[in-house]
Amino acid sequence: MSVHYWPPVKPSAIAIGTVFTHVSSFVTSAPIFGAFFERAKKAETPEEALKSQEAASAAAIYGSSLFGSALQTYGVSALINLTGTVTYQGASYLGGLLFIISSVPAVINATVIEKRPIELVLAKVISTLLETIGLSLTLTWWGTRTNSLSLP
Repeated sequence: MSVHYWPPVKPSAIAIGTVFTHVSSFVTSAPIFGAFFERAKKAETPEEALKSQEAASAAAIYGSSLFGSALQTYGVSALINLTGTVTYQGASYLGGLLFIISSVPAVINATVIEKRPIELVLAKVISTLLETIGLSLTLTWWGTRTNSLSLP
């Protein structure tokens, strides 16, 4: 597989988007980090805190969130470039479409089938809104196109 098939995106856009998405994902993962910090306060030594199940969960969430944020940012940046989106309105439409595709089935499943608490569902919806519409708007503001990209 050649790298030439991947749309070019400014590296700084990937960095800005990764930070934005990674921070916004903490809306739903904050309880895991809270449990780790509580465990760390109760531990007698730092080593004991780092060997706990809470520390392993926090590290796994942090690492996967960072990696997933970078991939998501590249994907949204590539879509912005390939669709020729240059306005905030277009970016919000693109982000809205991504939101509908990625989270509406999960929201319906969580509320109707699993009957999860509405607060949990709303927190996930807010996080996903930030990760889709917010990311699209942020990337449009920052700019995603490299100098070598020429649109038709």
